[in-house]
Amino acid sequence: MRILITGGAGYVGSACCRALRATGHEAFAYDDLSLGNAAAVDGAGLHLGDVRDSDRLAALMRRLAIDTVIHLAGLSSVAESVAAPARYRDVNLGGTEAVLRAMARSGVRRLLFSSTGSVYGDGTGAPMAEADVPAPGSPYAASKLAAEQRIGEQVREQGIAAVVFRYFNAAGADPDGRHGEARAGELRLIPTILRSLTRPRSELAVFGGDWPTPDGTCVRDFVHVGDIVRAHMLACGSMAPGRLGLYNVGSGAGSSVLEVIRECGRVTGIEPRYRILERRPGDAVANVADVARISAALGWQPRRSSLRSIVESAWRWHRTHPDGYAGGGGRARPAEQTIVEALG
Repeated sequence: MRILITGGAGYVGSACCRALRATGHEAFAYDDLSLGNAAAVDGAGLHLGDVRDSDRLAALMRRLAIDTVIHLAGLSSVAESVAAPARYRDVNLGGTEAVLRAMARSGVRRLLFSSTGSVYGDGTGAPMAEADVPAPGSPYAASKLAAEQRIGEQVREQGIAAVVFRYFNAAGADPDGRHGEARAGELRLIPTILRSLTRPRSELAVFGGDWPTPDGTCVRDFVHVGDIVRAHMLACGSMAPGRLGLYNVGSGAGSSVLEVIRECGRVTGIEPRYRILERRPGDAVANVADVARISAALGWQPRRSSLRSIVESAWRWHRTHPDGYAGGGGRARPAEQTIVEALG
């Protein structure tokens, strides 16, 4: 297969690139490097550009003879989306619409899309299933749900084959420690904790200690990035024209923020320092995935997603890459600058 991965220099995107190439597929990354790292692509073709640039995407799809798109490019901070909802709708929904237009113009009819378990809204800790009615609690989640709906329209109207994955909390690193999670302005829980442990006197912020959970902190479902990649590999071989597959991708188990902090301390042997602050707008209480559907349809199971396995793999990365990728990885370049370079 010849696959274009939008957001292909990002955390999940680059992992998909590396895995697809290792199994004989032709994978090409498309990224503006505002959050991604060129070094993470690790030798695959990297094409610079904005995901909202439908003309450039269409020309690239035709030139590379692409037959499948994995659309991962987007913004993913709940807190940031509350402050800038229009930007999130523009990039997440507008970017998806641009990808769909480019696919139609270039004859590409297979799409895998990364959505989020956040579309379910607040949970009780009970597993959330695909049949549950979405109730997005943030502009980020709403923009992803709107993108899902737009893809569903394209399936019905144009007969494309599509799979939507609702990721829960992607985490962990490659087993060999060569690649891991490195974003500019990192806000995700596990890398934030581990990064704090490599920096003396650093203190973590825990947003809310009075949530209705056993220890008062939010509960999340963490899934190893390698398990997410395997879901994509399985889906690539199961797509059918005119059909939309919708699947949760999670571990099926929840861990509270304090449980994750303590596990990081046990794995590293370093006691994390943290301070409990006020709740953060847009955060959900508890999100845990029901993974029965993806298991039945694709034969997928989370193999590496115990909290201990995730933290151990992430720590191997962070203790050897405290500043991200060598040679400047993790430093963001403005998207506008990247686009100018890409267009020559």
